[in-house]
Amino acid sequence: MSKTIDFYHQNAEFLTEQYQSLTFEQVHHSWQAHWPLASESDTPKVLDIGAGTGRDAMWFAQHHCDVYAIEPATALREFGKKYTQQYVDKITWLDDQLPELKSIIELGVRFDYILLSAIWMHIAPNIRARCFRKLANLLAANGKLVISLRYGDFNDTRVAYPVSVVEFEQLAKEHALQVNTVSPLDTDELGRSGVQWQTVVMQLPDDGTGDLIKIRQIIVNDAKSATYKLALLRTLLRIADAHSGAVLERKNNKVKLPLGLVGLYWIRQFKRLIDIDINGFGIQQSNASKKGLGFVKEAGWNKLKHLTADDLAIGAVFLGDEAKALQTAIRDTLTTIQTGPVTFIYQGCKSNTLFQMERQTTRSTPSLVLDLETLTSFGHFILDESLWECLRLYSSWIEPLVVNQWIAEMRRYKLNEERGIPLQTYYDCLKWIDESHDTRDVRGKVAHLQQAGYELESVWSGRRLQADYQVDHCLPFAYWPNNDKWNLLPASKTENNKKRARVPTKARLSESQPRIINWWQLAWQTEQEQNRFFDEAILSLPNLPLTCRNFDDVFQAMGLQIYGIKSRLLVGEW
Repeated sequence: MSKTIDFYHQNAEFLTEQYQSLTFEQVHHSWQAHWPLASESDTPKVLDIGAGTGRDAMWFAQHHCDVYAIEPATALREFGKKYTQQYVDKITWLDDQLPELKSIIELGVRFDYILLSAIWMHIAPNIRARCFRKLANLLAANGKLVISLRYGDFNDTRVAYPVSVVEFEQLAKEHALQVNTVSPLDTDELGRSGVQWQTVVMQLPDDGTGDLIKIRQIIVNDAKSATYKLALLRTLLRIADAHSGAVLERKNNKVKLPLGLVGLYWIRQFKRLIDIDINGFGIQQSNASKKGLGFVKEAGWNKLKHLTADDLAIGAVFLGDEAKALQTAIRDTLTTIQTGPVTFIYQGCKSNTLFQMERQTTRSTPSLVLDLETLTSFGHFILDESLWECLRLYSSWIEPLVVNQWIAEMRRYKLNEERGIPLQTYYDCLKWIDESHDTRDVRGKVAHLQQAGYELESVWSGRRLQADYQVDHCLPFAYWPNNDKWNLLPASKTENNKKRARVPTKARLSESQPRIINWWQLAWQTEQEQNRFFDEAILSLPNLPLTCRNFDDVFQAMGLQIYGIKSRLLVGEW
C-alpha cells in the first residue's frame, strides 16, 4: 500500500481541501443510529484508522470521545495535528498502518468504536483476513467496527481492490462479530460519477472471554504441590503489565517473549520469599519441606544471596563471579520452569500446553548487562496472542487473585504454619518493587548536580527545586509500579501532593517536555547511565526501536504509555 500512501502524502494540499469541504454528518449519516452517545462521565474510546486531515477525529473529540488517530501519510497527519490542536488532550496522533498497527497494539487499549472511512478498498485481498483479525482483537466488549466501502475506480495512481458486504459477513462470522447494519448504496457526496458508498457496522458481543476462564483454572482449580504454577502466571502478568516492549514477535496468533526475562522475573519474585530469614529458613514453597527447590543451587542462587530483588533490575550490570552466578541461576530457573509449570499447565490432553519454550545454549560470560539482547539470548517463551492480551488488559484484576491464592498455598505448608508467619510478611515478600529503592538514586543525583552548581527545577512548573522537593513517579506507582529512570522526575512538594496518584494531562505533559528532557540529559550523562536509561525504556515503553538512544523518542513513548495506562486502569488526570 506504500504507493497509495505516497499519493496521499504528495497530494495532501488538494486532498485536504476536498476532505474539509464535507462535514462528518454528511459523510457518515448512513450509520447515524450508532454514533457515540457520550457525556463527560462516559468517555468512549475511538480508533480512527486512516484519519486523514482529522475531520472525523475532531467530531469525535467534540462529542467527548478519546480518539486515537492513525494516519501513515506524513503530510496529511501533520495537517491533522494542526487542525485538531485545540483538542490535544482528546486526540492522539500516531504514524501507523494496517496490517501492522504496531504502536496501537502495544498500548493495550480496547476501543468502543473503530472507524475505517474510505480505507478498505486500498487493502489487498491477501492481507484482509489478518487486518480484520487485528481490528476484531482491538474491540472492547460491545465495541463497534464501522467500515465504509467505496465502489468505483480511481483515475490516478491510487490502487484499489474490489469490496463487498459478503466478504464482511464471512469475516464477522469467523471472528464472532455481529453484523448490525448494512446501509443502502449511497451516491458520492463530492458528486463523482461512477462512485458509490456503503457502510457496514459490526459489533463484538459482551459474552466474556475464554482466556479468563483458563487463567482462573490455573489460579483456583489446578492441582499444586508447589507454588510454581502461580509463580509462572504472576511472572507473565508482571511482564505483560510492565514491559510492553518485550514482545519480540507476533505471528500465527502467537507471541514470543525473551526467555531470559521470564527467568529473571521468576528469580526476582522468589528472592524475598526464599532469602528472608525467619527462624533460620525462608518461606516454604512446596508441601515437601525437606525437598529443596529445583532452581536454588550452589553455583547459582546461593552465590547471589547478598543481592536484593531490586538489584536485579533491567539495565543492571554484573561482573566476575556475580555475572557467572546470575547466568547460572537463570539457566537453572528456566529448567525448573520447563520441567514444571510449562509441562503441567495444559488444556485437555497433556500435549496441549498453554506455554512453550525455545531454549538456546548460552555460555557464561565475565560481564552481564540485563538488557533485551542478553535476555533474548536464552531463547523464547511462547504463548497465544489472545492469552497475552488478556494478561495485559486484566493484570490489575488478576494479580491480586494470584497473590491471595499463593499466600493461601504457603500458609498451609507445615513449616510456615509452625512458625506462625504473620499475614503481612507474606504480602511484603510478594512485592515486586521497593518503592523507595531507586528514588534514592535520583535524590543522590539531585544532590550531586546541585553541589556542582546546577540550578535544578521542578519538571512540572519550572520553579527552582527547594530542599523539601519530592521525586514524582510520572506514571503513579500505586497503579503501575515502575522505578525506571525515565519515570522518576524531580518536582516540588506542592505539585507532587496535588498530582498524587494521577497522570498528567496531554497539555501539561506537552508543556513540560523541555524540562523533562533537560532533566534526563543532565541526570544521566555517563555511557553506563544512559545505557541503563534506554535499556529500561526499550523494555517498558511501547514502540521504541531496540537501538533507541534518543531522549525525544523516549518522551513520545512515555506519552503513549500514559494514555494506555490511563485507559486500561482508569487513572485520573492532573
